[in-house]
Amino acid sequence: MRDTALTRPARRGLAAAAVLAVLALAGLAAVGAVQPPAQRATSAPAGDFSAARAFEDVRAIASTPHPAGSAANDRVREHLLGRLRGLGLSPEVQDVVSVQGAGLSSSAGGTGLARVRNVVTLIPGTASTGRIFLIAHYDSAQIAPGANDDGAGTATILETARALTSGDRLRNDVVLVLTDAEEACLCGAKAFVDQHPLARDGGVALNLEARGSDGPAIMFETSEGNARLVETYARTPYPVGTSFAVEIYRLLPNDTDFTPFRESGFLGLNTAYIDGAAVYHAPTDTPEAMNRDSLQHHGDNALALVRDFGTADLRRFGTGSDATYFPAPGLLVRYPGEFVWPLAVAALLVVGVLAWFVRRRVLVAIPLAVLPIIVAPLSAQGLWALLKLVRPEYGGLPIDPYRPMWYRLAVIALAAATVLIWYALLRRRVGPAALAVGGLTWLGVLGVVLAAFTPGGSYLAALPALAVAVSALIAMRARPWLAVAVLVAGALVPVVVLLPTVLMLFPALGMPMAGVGAFLTVLLGLALLPVLDLLHPVESGARGLDAVKARRLGAVPSSIAIVAAVACTATGLAVDRFDEEHPSLTHLMYALDADTGTARWLSEEAEPQEWTSRYVTGEPATVTETLPAFGEEKLRSGPAPAAALPAPALTLLSEGTSDGRRTLRLLLDPRRAARFVTLHVVGAEVTAMTVGGRPVDPAPGFVFHAPEERGVEVSVTVRATGPVRFRVMDASDDLTTMPGFQPRPAGVGVLGSHSSEMVAVAKTWTL
Repeated sequence: MRDTALTRPARRGLAAAAVLAVLALAGLAAVGAVQPPAQRATSAPAGDFSAARAFEDVRAIASTPHPAGSAANDRVREHLLGRLRGLGLSPEVQDVVSVQGAGLSSSAGGTGLARVRNVVTLIPGTASTGRIFLIAHYDSAQIAPGANDDGAGTATILETARALTSGDRLRNDVVLVLTDAEEACLCGAKAFVDQHPLARDGGVALNLEARGSDGPAIMFETSEGNARLVETYARTPYPVGTSFAVEIYRLLPNDTDFTPFRESGFLGLNTAYIDGAAVYHAPTDTPEAMNRDSLQHHGDNALALVRDFGTADLRRFGTGSDATYFPAPGLLVRYPGEFVWPLAVAALLVVGVLAWFVRRRVLVAIPLAVLPIIVAPLSAQGLWALLKLVRPEYGGLPIDPYRPMWYRLAVIALAAATVLIWYALLRRRVGPAALAVGGLTWLGVLGVVLAAFTPGGSYLAALPALAVAVSALIAMRARPWLAVAVLVAGALVPVVVLLPTVLMLFPALGMPMAGVGAFLTVLLGLALLPVLDLLHPVESGARGLDAVKARRLGAVPSSIAIVAAVACTATGLAVDRFDEEHPSLTHLMYALDADTGTARWLSEEAEPQEWTSRYVTGEPATVTETLPAFGEEKLRSGPAPAAALPAPALTLLSEGTSDGRRTLRLLLDPRRAARFVTLHVVGAEVTAMTVGGRPVDPAPGFVFHAPEERGVEVSVTVRATGPVRFRVMDASDDLTTMPGFQPRPAGVGVLGSHSSEMVAVAKTWTL
């Protein structure tokens, strides 16, 4: 068959305008599918969730930083207890020591433990078939008020409890689990699943989180065999989630309070809003920074889920297959995991049939279609590198700039320009139909690859490839205007499937990984080639223009995309400036070696900013020898004045020797207000260890968060009979009181890191 466009309507300009209008409307609808609802006022009906009511709790919770073990966290806990008792409930405090081998502390050179004080409340059901656990953590990072992380989740649970107790009781038990020490080591959640009797029989866990201040509440993680869970989630008022996110999250080392529940066999869903991540764990995570629409989204869906699970027979929610699902206007599209391979294979086969009908130059077009797939992500990463050169402070941001919208639009425009330039350059030589087949071929191949490695993400490529290829086959045999209508119908699928995912992945991965957003945008562009061809004028024939003029007109779309990319970048630079409310982020610590009486400034900044460079110099290096609690982390350092700080004490309470092993019972006393204490055995093999009455796997050391004032009792057995060396350290968060510290100027803030503003004192004891 002669290679031509898939359709040639008589009034090409009118057809192009109609197509663009339909696709624009579809795009707006797709964008709307991943937007949070508007907040409801305090006057909302008693049975409804009101973000305005919940926000009053956010204010109370997030008035100041409140890490686990702090007096501020005690005040937050008393507020929670008072609110729950005011609803006629009977909350209890689970006060125990918990061990979390994985998570933050293990990466800092030892097993993580904490004394936790969880707030647990049972709302009994009328004839319970199981339990629903509504979970959020009420502690904050050490420098952050924690309005969003996780004041939002905690306030959502309080407002949900109010709505539930205002009406008839549910069939099933509902357990409210407000955990402690999540930021430290996930120890509160671990304590609940390991030690609380209400967790003994498992159930459905619904965890509420935030990693930012804005955006939709995305359901991003599930337990395995999630088909029935997803079916229930799809009935929420505003379901936003994708099985692709679940697949990706399972491959990442990230954890939340949902992790201990999932690993203990609970079924469940994990939800968070994640945009506005510049405030994550930072002093700027205040109530004023919160988008209350995001809080409303959290609450609407959480309340709906509790009511739905609360009336269901939970014994029917056993293990099964994972579902594929994604948001669409007005609903959550989902289908069984068993359909993944048939759809992926069908998409590739239909594209193959289309290639056979087109034939001419298809084998040339397929390898050429790789070019935009490679060039666009590289260009997006190059754009971010350029932005960091123009504004070096961006390198200190954890995930995203404060106002990233214009930069995201620039990435989309840059990816669109890449596809349009590629298409304009090759359309005349290779042919529009062949190029369309080339692009669809790679979508079909990607659908199969994803089916093999991340099945929940296969739909991103397989469904667009299948829909567009089928519509192209029909269009090749249809009258021109019918062909246009069919092609537009096929093009709606990639718009609905891919555009929301692009919007969700930008805040999830941030501008440092802008190439991923560009990659998905290129896939969308390749899938739309059959209809985008209408933007190019015909070069010959009775209705055609001369070739030169046609090529000039054909360059207009790519020119517009380039101008848009430049304009969006420039606007982003103009809009996203650092100021007191949006400061550049810096990281600094202070470490005193009590053995030598010397002190150092330490920073984890890869490229020190101007303020930080006053304190640290040289190349990053490990500090394991003097501060083993930091593990293999590389830090920059500089000399600091020695402060008069008491070193943590290690007292031998008792000892015994047997079979060449020495067992020592010790008291580790921080001797100052410390957020955590650490102990590491130097030069001897540890064969057994008990910390705070809890046995832990033998390890060189541990990190104990929220220690009591009297200290932490430790029993350690080592393979030795002589003296044993211990390196102990405690840590507080009062960097600004250290000698030699100069206040940050306006517009310079603190990085949201678990070691920001830390003051560490370390000492060696030989016993």
